[in-house]
Amino acid sequence: MGRSASASIRRHRILALSLAAAVGTLAFASSPVFATTEAGDGSAPAPAAVQSSPVQDVVAGEAYTKFIVDYKESAANATPNGRANAWGKAAKSQGVTVKEVRTLATGGTLIEADKALSGQTAEDFMAEIAASGSVESVEPDARMAVALTPNDPRYGEQWDLTATNGMRIPGAWDVATGTGVTVAVIDTGITAHPDLDANVLPGYDFVSDATAARDGNGRDASAQDQGDWYTAGECGQTTAGNSSWHGTHVAGTVAAVTGNATGVAGVAPNAKVVPVRVLAKCGGSLSDIADAIIWSAGGTVSGIPANANPAKVINMSLGGSGACGSTYQAAIDSAVSRGATVVVAAGNSNQDASGFRPANCTSVVSVAASNPSGTLSYYSNYGASVDLTAPGGDVRVTGGGILSTINTGTTTPSSAGYANYQGTSMAAPHVAGLAALMKSKTSSLTPAQVESTLKQGTRAMPGGCTTGCGAGLSDATKTMGLLGGTTPPPSGNLLLNPGFEEGAVSWTSDHADTFETGTNARTGSRFAGLNGWGQATSYKLDQAFAVPSTVSAASLSFYLKVQSDETTASSAYDTLKVQVISGGTTTTLATYSNLNESTGYVQKQLDLSAYKGTSVTLRFLGVEDSSLSTYFFLDDTSVTTS
Repeated sequence: MGRSASASIRRHRILALSLAAAVGTLAFASSPVFATTEAGDGSAPAPAAVQSSPVQDVVAGEAYTKFIVDYKESAANATPNGRANAWGKAAKSQGVTVKEVRTLATGGTLIEADKALSGQTAEDFMAEIAASGSVESVEPDARMAVALTPNDPRYGEQWDLTATNGMRIPGAWDVATGTGVTVAVIDTGITAHPDLDANVLPGYDFVSDATAARDGNGRDASAQDQGDWYTAGECGQTTAGNSSWHGTHVAGTVAAVTGNATGVAGVAPNAKVVPVRVLAKCGGSLSDIADAIIWSAGGTVSGIPANANPAKVINMSLGGSGACGSTYQAAIDSAVSRGATVVVAAGNSNQDASGFRPANCTSVVSVAASNPSGTLSYYSNYGASVDLTAPGGDVRVTGGGILSTINTGTTTPSSAGYANYQGTSMAAPHVAGLAALMKSKTSSLTPAQVESTLKQGTRAMPGGCTTGCGAGLSDATKTMGLLGGTTPPPSGNLLLNPGFEEGAVSWTSDHADTFETGTNARTGSRFAGLNGWGQATSYKLDQAFAVPSTVSAASLSFYLKVQSDETTASSAYDTLKVQVISGGTTTTLATYSNLNESTGYVQKQLDLSAYKGTSVTLRFLGVEDSSLSTYFFLDDTSVTTS
């Protein structure tokens, strides 16, 4: 251990504390060879013959484990062992083990190497196969990303889908778009809209009060929204209110038709919506809502025809105060037992969601609302009942609402239109749409698995959250990556706030003084500082993230400067461990100590490839012994993939 206390680093540490800030489309093209052949008799040239190169070029930056081989017809190539002769030498040259996977409908054979090959290595591998003389051609089994770039003219206004503090929806579309999944929107019903109609299936009207329903007959097979307007003195309101067309707006967020050069894009553009009307003038009744939940998931409701399109996702952007109660819970349990994920709004009272139903029911996904700044919206409920947060908007900010489909009628239906709304009612359908993408990719997911993956697929609230935002801000690209989809490896840094320029944002530490400001920053004005007290101390600095399953490799890089009063050249008294926590297991990747004292920052790089397809927590753990200080400075962290 150290031998005496040191004043110099302790003073340095105190100075640093005085300055510390408050915690606050892949275009893939083949390259055929075009040859012009002249006729041998001296006549005009024959038409150009198109010949394919026997070896297809690789794409820069891409790595391949699978290749497609088109064999020549021969007796030797009629058996797997015979075909293996074509790639045996190539496999040995590149140090890989190769197996035959299957025969394609085209007649080609798919082979797979046990290690990814890229660049010149991949080209050499294919060239050696071609040189065997047994094949017509060989090419990499290249990944083709879905090129869903919406041409909807108002897509650019949808910050909730694409902006820095939005849900990162476009990356999720590379994996799934909702095909084959039905989402029940239990709400005010729906109105005709050209940006929605193609994705709407027959629904049902469960409003049993004919007067409130304004259709004269109570429950019926038409989920048409007749308007929920009211006059002064009705519904407990002193002033009149216009129709909200709430259900149409919610449905548009889930599944507005996308790529139709009209209006907006939906989170799950190829999913289908079953509109279920339960809210009308003055709201809706629990009994109607409970029946609607069961019917939506394919359950039986007396006197009501069976739902021909049972939903695997149910969205309920509705609620009220009070305990969940047995009726709500029984209906939800019934839906969940049939495989439906129930997504609900946390509520708009700026209170703890535990006092509001159905957000406080069990087996639901309760969603709070965020604003364009990446913080909890001023109206949103919060607390332990919240599972995660999604964009709900703030119309006080220009362009800060959630833009979606509505009707323009003041009271009764008129023409189709668009409007910016705010609320946890707007946040919930973002998550319901994401759940539809998940079920489209992996239909076998249970509601519990959907909920768990949704939580794992969040990122830290960009603007922080102290009142309870659940697991964090929903990140669609990260969520879909957890399902082992075909998302291209993400470019850039998987770590948020990598240089600590936003203080504690996206990081957690057991010491507020970890996040510092001053000249010791490598770049910018901020850095992280661990230990440096000259007494027994322990510092933890963590950030959670997911490593996509589709990447070939992942690497951690960070810059470290070590300042120490220890004088030994052989004993590591004070240490900094770099650890990864995954599935409850903590693994130490590297250990640095007072023996690594440096006058400036030194870059460190560690391999994270073993964690592909998992959610992990990166931890920097600093430990000092009883005397003589060592101060660990960290800056410019990154986790990149290839």
